[in-house]
Amino acid sequence: MVPPCHPRHRRGWGGQFVHWRSRARLQRRLFVWFGISILVTAFVVSAVTSGMERLRPAGGRAQWEGVQALIGAQAARVWNDAPARDAWASELAQQLGWAVELEDARGQVLGHFGPPTQRWVGRAPVLEHGSPVGTVRVQPWPRGGRGGWTALLAVGVVLVMLWAASGRIARRLAWPLEELTRVARDLGEGKLQSRFDVRHARGEVRALAEVMNGMAERIERQLKEQRELLAAVSHELRTPLARIRLLLELGRGGDASVLDQLEHEVLEMDALVGELLASARLDFSAMARLPLDAGDLGARALERAALPSTLLELAGPGPLPLEGDPTLLQRALSNLIENARVHGGGVTRLRVDAPDGVVRFAVEDTGPGLPGAGERAFHPFQRGETSDGLGLGLALVRRIAEAHGGTAFAEDRPEGGARVGFTVRSPRTSRA
Repeated sequence: MVPPCHPRHRRGWGGQFVHWRSRARLQRRLFVWFGISILVTAFVVSAVTSGMERLRPAGGRAQWEGVQALIGAQAARVWNDAPARDAWASELAQQLGWAVELEDARGQVLGHFGPPTQRWVGRAPVLEHGSPVGTVRVQPWPRGGRGGWTALLAVGVVLVMLWAASGRIARRLAWPLEELTRVARDLGEGKLQSRFDVRHARGEVRALAEVMNGMAERIERQLKEQRELLAAVSHELRTPLARIRLLLELGRGGDASVLDQLEHEVLEMDALVGELLASARLDFSAMARLPLDAGDLGARALERAALPSTLLELAGPGPLPLEGDPTLLQRALSNLIENARVHGGGVTRLRVDAPDGVVRFAVEDTGPGLPGAGERAFHPFQRGETSDGLGLGLALVRRIAEAHGGTAFAEDRPEGGARVGFTVRSPRTSRA
């Protein structure tokens, strides 16, 4: 039963609405700011244009005054002849596309010619013997007619198209950030399978999305391996502990031979804990970089395994220097030797050489080889048919090798058996 306060209940219709509002917030802000920018730009352009019309230069005003004087002089010639006056005004309006209106001395309209208008720009007085007999009013740019509405409609259409385009741009800018936020939120909530769809991303956003997807994949893989490791370790530790309890009961009965068996079980548990500690050391990057000699590492590994030093074969008489963590490298060699003992019938040779400046450790055996195994031998939790262990030995070898700039390898020998080992970059190669 999920409690009412659980996030699953809080993410109902109301929660989804709030989530949508939070996701669309950036997109709305971009859209609104684009719209405000467009409107402000249109207002400024309109104000500047209107100001330029009103603030004409002095030369322009003088020319306009001359035009008005000419119109008044022409009108005075035909003013007393009504048909001729109307014909002159009609021809003036038709040829120039102006609005023309005639008034008598008392202000009564005698006639209107051309498109309608509500505002007159020029007034030309008509004089006869120095006395005003009428006025000719003209408007070179008629306002209030179809031309003004058409221009206003065109400007409105342009503004709407620009705002629609700004909405598209806002969507393209905000969507990647919203998706990245969604993926980050899912990862924080434990939904490690969430990914960013990089097919619709471009440029820096695509690179960031690929990095986040890779991070999510690594986290998901590491958590999966840790869960498998925890389950496997719990099972593996339960078996030797049960045996130890049984051997203790037998020891209380006076059977002294159980001590050797107890020691064997404790050594198995110690080896398992050692592998886990080495794995944790790699996970936390707690590695030491010390100057070492590959021959000494091989001899010490054989000594710890109670094997004769004659099994060690060096490529040359001189030392083979390398830099690395001695504890981790010893663990890798011990795992190789244990793998040969369990699966290959025992170690026949531990060869250490340095081809092309790369130090190479290889453990050989005379067992059945690696039929069908190959690279799978280094995968975690891979167990052989004759092994009941955890299956971490060779996987740990590969991780140690990669942490030292090398690789792990496993191959069949032509004369029979297998050759399993790893490489480590020498100091000279690392500096190069």
